Amino acid sequence: MIRKLAEQVKEYKGASIATPLFMLLEVAMEMMIPLEMGNILDKGVQGGSMQAIFCFGGVMILMALIGLFAGFAGGKYGARASAGFARNLREALFRKIQTFSFSNIDHFSTASLVTRMTTDVTNLQNAYQMLLRMAVRAPASMIVAMIMAFYISARLASIYLVIVLILAVFLIVVISVVRRIFSRVFKEYDNLNESVQENITGIRVVKAYVRESIEKDIFSRTSEALRKMFVKAESIIATGIPAMSLAAYSSILLISWFGAHMIVSSELTTGELVSLLAYSMNILMSLMMLSFVFVMITMSAASAERVVAVLDEAPEIVNPSEPVMEVPNGEIIFDHVNFAYKKEAQNFVLSDVNLTIRSGETIGIMGATGSAKTSFVNLISRLYDISEGSLKVGGHDVRDYDLKVLRDAVSVVLQNNVLFTGTIAENLRWGNKQATEEELKQAARMACADEFIDRFPEGYETFIEQGGANVSGGQRQRLCIARALLKRPRVLILDDSTSAVDTATDARIRRAFREDIPDTTKIIISQRVSSVQDADRIIIMDEGRIDAFDTPENLLKSNDIYRDIYEAQTQGGSGDFDENGGEDS
Repeated sequence: MIRKLAEQVKEYKGASIATPLFMLLEVAMEMMIPLEMGNILDKGVQGGSMQAIFCFGGVMILMALIGLFAGFAGGKYGARASAGFARNLREALFRKIQTFSFSNIDHFSTASLVTRMTTDVTNLQNAYQMLLRMAVRAPASMIVAMIMAFYISARLASIYLVIVLILAVFLIVVISVVRRIFSRVFKEYDNLNESVQENITGIRVVKAYVRESIEKDIFSRTSEALRKMFVKAESIIATGIPAMSLAAYSSILLISWFGAHMIVSSELTTGELVSLLAYSMNILMSLMMLSFVFVMITMSAASAERVVAVLDEAPEIVNPSEPVMEVPNGEIIFDHVNFAYKKEAQNFVLSDVNLTIRSGETIGIMGATGSAKTSFVNLISRLYDISEGSLKVGGHDVRDYDLKVLRDAVSVVLQNNVLFTGTIAENLRWGNKQATEEELKQAARMACADEFIDRFPEGYETFIEQGGANVSGGQRQRLCIARALLKRPRVLILDDSTSAVDTATDARIRRAFREDIPDTTKIIISQRVSSVQDADRIIIMDEGRIDAFDTPENLLKSNDIYRDIYEAQTQGGSGDFDENGGEDS
């Protein structure tokens, strides 16, 4: 885990090395100052020498200035190294997530991935800066101060040693308890982020159903659970402060008591006692800083495990060593395909799918909710890998293709496809970043998106808010179809992606497909008969199996499922927005 995180230091190795070096220089200067203070008292004040006072005082000022410079430089390089480390770590996480297949993403919730890239990385950034500065400064200061104290008086310095050992045992117990709490804290952070994300994403639904108070209660409960965990952890940590104070005052009292007796018996000078008291505070303050470092490391250890879990996640779908770089045509062959989302699943989502779709055909897919229609089409663009059997597109197994080549050739438009922040033109160019203005208009015309784009005052430069919140569902679907068409795909899959479009517009879109992209294989998933009744053939799915695959006319005669759907939607007016919508297609 440490090696995986250390790889992200990269170009900030210099700053990471310079920071502890400056910290050591600062410690060296600080540790010399108490000795000079003792010299001023013994040789200057008690010796009655102003020259000694000025000499040792000047050395102290010089040491303080060097220490100040070292502290400033250490802080500067520490901030640079930790901020750069966090930037590299976020970039590594983001790049890794981009390689994930759908099955990889299923391992982590969206809220959890957001937490890992924000809160967890910030914790690691703070911990890294502490490691470079405090984790070097505190132990070095404590060790040097202990050595100097033993150099002055081993008998009095042993008081420090005993108190430090007792305090160290206490802090170890505190840290072990706190670590377990922080492990649970970050899981609760995921729940909190998930609650916020769902509420903001679905804010229109929340308001439509007047669920604001219920959502507030859900958020409050999660937030309260998080608060209680933090209070518990910080209450335990807070016990360290009075323990430190008790240790500090005890050591001062004991050293003052025994030191006074030693001064009287001429075993110790006044200056040496003052130096010992200064080292006492240095040791205890260093121990306090070290405890904070341990607490931060403890808290960040849970974050480190969560971050490394993402970095270690192996993409389940990767390019072959010698990938096929061209999809010749839109022919699709399922050869006894079985599929399950998890390898350990006992039952397949798709069972024994065996069919051939000719290039350029228009294929409809119908079936009840949960009949695995979306799972079927997701396999074609290799968003998931099949479990058994063979799936070919253009004569080659989909696992033999370069992923980008395959997914450019197999364009999928989902029912809930999203638009991104930017102009309409920028969103459409996701399909082809080199597309000309004329190509944008052609794709928009085929998707019947031009009719509303032209009504916008700024046309194709109209700004789209995040998720396409400022356009209707039907407009969003048509823009997503236009975006897919710009890829000039061999296979175009519409996964219920005209559900928010009236049947007349749906018919115009299908007519444009037939006239403008006759060689492209079109696969249309729909719950509306009018959307698929002019298809060359229709697949009827039932509980993950192919119940029938034939022309609409033959299915009407031979298949009970299709006939029931057809009659329910066409007899007595169908309930469609435009009953004649499919007749002109």
